[in-house]
Formats: sequence, structure tokens, C-alpha cells
Amino acid sequence: MISSLSPNGKARVFVTGGAGYIGSHVVKALGEAGYEVRTYDNLSSGNRWAVLHGDLFTGDLGDRISLKSAMEDFDPHAVMHFAAYIEVAESVTRPLKYYRNNTVNALNLLEVVQELGIRNFIFSSTAAVYGMPEEIPVREEAPLFPINPYGASKAMTERLLADLSEANDDFNYIALRYFNVAGADPQGRIGQSYENATHLITRALKTAKGEFDLLQIFGTDYDTPDGTCIRDYIHVDDLAAAHLSSLNYLLGNGIGDRFNCGYGHGYSVREVIEVARKVTGVDFPVAEAPRRAGDPPILVADSGKIRRTMNWIPRFDDLEYIVRTAWEWERTLPKK
Repeated sequence: MISSLSPNGKARVFVTGGAGYIGSHVVKALGEAGYEVRTYDNLSSGNRWAVLHGDLFTGDLGDRISLKSAMEDFDPHAVMHFAAYIEVAESVTRPLKYYRNNTVNALNLLEVVQELGIRNFIFSSTAAVYGMPEEIPVREEAPLFPINPYGASKAMTERLLADLSEANDDFNYIALRYFNVAGADPQGRIGQSYENATHLITRALKTAKGEFDLLQIFGTDYDTPDGTCIRDYIHVDDLAAAHLSSLNYLLGNGIGDRFNCGYGHGYSVREVIEVARKVTGVDFPVAEAPRRAGDPPILVADSGKIRRTMNWIPRFDDLEYIVRTAWEWERTLPKK
């Protein structure tokens, strides 16, 4: 089916996982841009209060009847898929959990999308599909060698999308490969609120807040200027803007593809810590620890492709701004 546009001339977008950290910021951006939005989320890690626009349909991707009912009733022009487990360490100890949700449930979703004739699909992928890339910055053409079940589960879904697109001229997709997403809504309405925070910036801020005794640096002997890993940090609102650019591109008959989402330069662990100390005003304790298995020394995106193809122009390429918005959000959360 080809759905008619909403009365305001905007598309309807069905968002899985829209109550989570990244998904909720995309729902916010969609709503502010005038799109009609329906969020589908089982609330296993998302929050009702984070859905600022549209309606929330509570359901699981493994429930085909519920999923199809929510999608068919809404009649979307596009689907954005965020619903996934994301903890790398957990994926190593519980791989089947990750393949069941991140890959099998993505297959369920795609089957329903095909049954309903929905043509446009935007997938929340990850730089973890690259594993330990040989060339930095990483280009989309780099081979995919994920080194953990989380990255592998995302790479498998990318393959599903590529094969489905190849087999069906009426289906088009974009896979956005995120690098390190951080920051929060500058108005303080939504932000990261995971039960088990693993991201460096969030851990640093929670340490400054007193929730952890110290912050560990995993590895100080890498071949980098200060011996610690370097990562490309992107503000969540710039990432949300990339999703809207992708949506407009697909609705305008753009050719589906895979795109890196990062700023093209990185900061070391020690540099992030110093910015976190500056923003919070807290000289929180830090301890050096051995390397973690599978951590590449440097992971930085070549984001030229999305900038050229969709004219995506980041607005918040400033580590201090990223950390400040995250800190302002973190301070609103109760101390654990």
C-alpha cells in the first residue's frame, strides 16, 4: 500500500524502541518537525515519560499479532527501528539473548513491514559491526568483522535489510552506524537513564555525582598520544537530525545505503575525564585498570558520505557541550 500523507503534509513514522535513550530523542525531533509518530516499545529499558510526542503502544517485537495490529492501524510511511539490547559485555555472556532480540525480532519486524507493504525503513546500527578496523577513520566500505555478539547481531540485521532490498524494488532502507552517542536534550526533558550505565561519559558523571567510588580507565598503554583509547563522540540531537535527514532522503526516493554517524575526530579517555571534571567541578577519583578484550585503540568515523549525500550538518560538535548537557540531565536523576 502507498499511504496518503497526514493533513499537514508530513509522513507518519512508526518507531520501535522510541522510549529508549536514542529513540526518544528521535521521537522528539520527529514530533517537533511535525511528523505523526507512534512509538512501539516493551519498556524493558525505555520509559513512558521519555515519549514526548505521538502515542505509545506497549508491546514486544516478538509478538507478531500485537506488532502488526499497532502498525496496520497507524498506516506508517516509514519505520525506524531502535529496539535492541546494547551492552557489549552482556552480549558475550548471554549471546542468545542478543541474537533473539536484535536479529530474530528484527526479522519479525521486517516480515510485518513486508506484509503491510511499507516501503521505507531506517535501522539503528553501530560501529561495532567493524570490530577492530585496520584503517582510521573508518569508511563504510571497511570489512565487517564484529568481535562480539552485539556487533554480530547488528551486522546480521544489516544483511537482512540488504538482501530484502535487493529482492524487492519497493523496499528501501538506510542503516546508520553510530559511533559513541552521548549528551541529552538541552531543555532537560529527556536523557540517558539506563539501569546499568556503561558509557564512559555517563560513568564519569555518575562518579562525579557520588554514585561510584571511582572511575576506571581500562588500558593506558595503547599506541595513542596519552596511552588511552580514542573515540568519536556524537551528540544525541545531531544523531536524531541524521535520522530525519535519512527519512526525508528515503521519502524523496533516495537510494538506500549505510552511513557512519560521527564527527570524524576523537577524544581520548583522559581527555573526556578532564572535560567531565571541568564541567562538574568535581575532581573525582580515577584508577588505572588492565585493557578490556576487544577494545580498538582508536575508533573514529569517516562521516563524509552522510554529509555529502544528505547534506547532514552537525550542530553540536563540542565535547564540553556534549558533557554539559549530559551533566545537566544527570543532575535531575535521583542518586542511587
